Amino acid sequence: MPGHPLFPPRSSLPVLGAARGMSCYLKSQSCPDPGPIYVRENGRLHMVSLALDGVTSSLREPRPLRLFPKGFSVELCMNREDDAARKEKTDHFIFTYTREGNLRYSAKSLFSLVLGFISDNVDHIDSLIGFPEQIAEKLFSAAEARHKFAEPGAGLRALQKFTEAYGRLVLCSLCLRNRYLVISEKLEEIKSFRELTCLDLSCCKLGDEHELLEHLTNEALSSVTQLRLKDNCLSDAGLRRMTAPVRVMRRGLENLALLDLSCNPEITDAGIGYLLSFRKLNCLDISGTGLQDVKAVMHKLQTHIGLVHSKVPLKEFDHSSCKTEGWADQIVLQWERVISGAVAGQDKPRTAASRFYGKRPRAEAPTKCPLADPHLNSGEKLQFYKEKTTEGHGPSLKREAAASQEPRSAKKRALEEPETAVPSSSPPSRQKYVCLSVEDWDLLNSY
Repeated sequence: MPGHPLFPPRSSLPVLGAARGMSCYLKSQSCPDPGPIYVRENGRLHMVSLALDGVTSSLREPRPLRLFPKGFSVELCMNREDDAARKEKTDHFIFTYTREGNLRYSAKSLFSLVLGFISDNVDHIDSLIGFPEQIAEKLFSAAEARHKFAEPGAGLRALQKFTEAYGRLVLCSLCLRNRYLVISEKLEEIKSFRELTCLDLSCCKLGDEHELLEHLTNEALSSVTQLRLKDNCLSDAGLRRMTAPVRVMRRGLENLALLDLSCNPEITDAGIGYLLSFRKLNCLDISGTGLQDVKAVMHKLQTHIGLVHSKVPLKEFDHSSCKTEGWADQIVLQWERVISGAVAGQDKPRTAASRFYGKRPRAEAPTKCPLADPHLNSGEKLQFYKEKTTEGHGPSLKREAAASQEPRSAKKRALEEPETAVPSSSPPSRQKYVCLSVEDWDLLNSY
């Protein structure tokens, strides 16, 4: 009946039915969640939140959509496969994160792909001679990052390709001070370096018969101007072998300007006579050697090659100027870390065995390199330098301020004595250095 309270008007029936239906839909748990509802208004997108008792709309800023949840992370596992699978795999993409936390990838450049391919097969290159230096440096860095030079056999071949093409760019200065283990393990790699200008082999205990000392007379190391052989158990026989190419054939270490032979007690007065063939020598240190007549040696050095005894220590022998420099400086450091780690791993079983059997470890004194002997006075140091003459022969050396306070008469005598020796340097007088003994002939036949 119309107007009866139990029967509402017909016009309100659809509205009430829709409201009741939406309320039932929202209150029912069996119905699936419809998710957020978006409404476009005035060209902007808004999300509408639904209430249980009614429909209320609230306008708010849209949240940025994320491709992955916040706790999602990506780990690139490219180097965990074996070498064969890694070479077959083509990694042509670079993965980065945006500011919003999204993962983005981009393709590598063609230059990077080619550089990576060549660095993986650098040991198969025929030659790099004539290749641009800028690109060769990037290729060397890429091969070093892939540890190609650490591979046995292939690393040596790859290093030789670079050294024969770029010489001193690969390594111009090499410091192996107190690194005798690196020399024994990486001797062939060290011998592959060419055009070195500075070589420090101090405190390596090489001896007269070491293969590296024989390599010093090679033509590839004729560019060495600074050579440090301090505390290497050298004797007169070692100096005779090292100076034979210079004395006889005028090749080898003919450009040597600085030589450190200190702390080699087996070197005597006869061994110093072999050094007179180094005409370009400007600095010499023979402190701690087995000289018998020091005054006669000083007079001989001053007369023949113009070296004057220094009253103060020279800065050239403080062992701070020679450092490993070049493209391969990190490779030398990597050799040292790998070898020192291997030696440390071998010492652990010996320590465990000694503890098991109850043996006390021997108290071995650490072998230190006597680079700076505090007990040796400056007056006892036998360091020589070549003074700057009026004609401009020889570079001016850095000395202490105390050297400028020497008497003028001593400086005058030091300048006059080499001048008196100049007339005696005629061609007939040079023949006495070319005269060969039986030992020299035997030595030349061994080359």
